[in-house]
Amino acid sequence: MTDTEIRQQLAQYRQSIDNLDAALVHVLAERFRCTKAVGHLKAQHDLPPADPAREEQQITRLRTLAKNADLDPDFAEKFLNFIIREVIRHHEQIAAEHSSVEQ
Repeated sequence: MTDTEIRQQLAQYRQSIDNLDAALVHVLAERFRCTKAVGHLKAQHDLPPADPAREEQQITRLRTLAKNADLDPDFAEKFLNFIIREVIRHHEQIAAEHSSVEQ
């Protein structure tokens, strides 16, 4: 492979990576729109911000998906735990805002 061909191949890989990064951002944005709606529903009905049983179920599910996709399940779990922490933080904020509006 010539230097030019290597650079072209590298540019193609990087373009694919850039496209995937953009898709990830949009998917995460949609996920957080949904989880914020859940946070509002929980706040309206005085449900706790965290749901440990649901979180454990999702972690187990994601680990299986990761393994089937040939992705490190430990990495997938760390990634999901990061997202879960952020979702709980949002739910706590929403609950606090909801309770201050009711007072």
